[in-house]
Amino acid sequence: MTAFRLTAAILTLLLAPLPAALAQTNGQIERPSTCLAMAQALPGVIYASLATPSLMIPAAVRADPVTITYAGHSTYLIETPAGVTIATDFAGIYGANPPPRVVTMNRAHGTHFTRNPDPAIEHVLPGWNEEGGPVKHSLLVEDVYIRNVTTDIRRYGAMEPDANSIFIFEVAGLCIGHLGHLHHRLDDGHYAAIGRLDVLMVPVDGGLTLSLDGMSEIARRLSSSVILPMHRHSTPLSAFTGRMGGGFELDFREGRSITVALDNLPRRPTIVILNGV
Repeated sequence: MTAFRLTAAILTLLLAPLPAALAQTNGQIERPSTCLAMAQALPGVIYASLATPSLMIPAAVRADPVTITYAGHSTYLIETPAGVTIATDFAGIYGANPPPRVVTMNRAHGTHFTRNPDPAIEHVLPGWNEEGGPVKHSLLVEDVYIRNVTTDIRRYGAMEPDANSIFIFEVAGLCIGHLGHLHHRLDDGHYAAIGRLDVLMVPVDGGLTLSLDGMSEIARRLSSSVILPMHRHSTPLSAFTGRMGGGFELDFREGRSITVALDNLPRRPTIVILNGV
């Protein structure tokens, strides 16, 4: 079977309505991941960021665009075609008004989580397990499937296993990833668990998280169509973009939002710098 026909078949299956057997239990489900299936369907491919996605995706499974807005620090607001709002690395400072339906959090610093989220938030997803060990999220909220891949963080001079999460949002055929407060390079197991990412949100502070060399290595390997820097502090943007090399376009935006869809992903990987970053 050709790559085109195999990819189309997988997407048609995975984006079909969920059967009753996959109904949610307290919001948690077991569902096949489109991002993982796409990455694993093509032999020898770690990621599958497609240069011409509209040719690879059947018209029946294309959907309306997703809006992503930079709220501040490491918080991006994601709005799905069904109107679900998600705030990443939510501390109650950015993206809190009106309350989003879903928030993800990481606990490296108090600016990435809150112990007192607004009760109006329907789903609060911490990237760590208070009882130790990895936390697992597998959540379907209307048209968006949310899962996580755990990584380690530095705490009190030592590495704490599985205390940070890379959150992945699968919506409208897109795979959107947020690296959280990542502290170390990823190994092959992490890349395999992440799968394909069309949009990547990456911290570029160069110190509190992973070094700029490490972050640029991850961003190049994932080769996402759209890269959204965050968590910049005083680091010059050129310190990150210069490490990415000539294979990535730069796109400076006057606004704080971008709309992305399978039909409008850039043909070349593009670093998009939204206003405020």
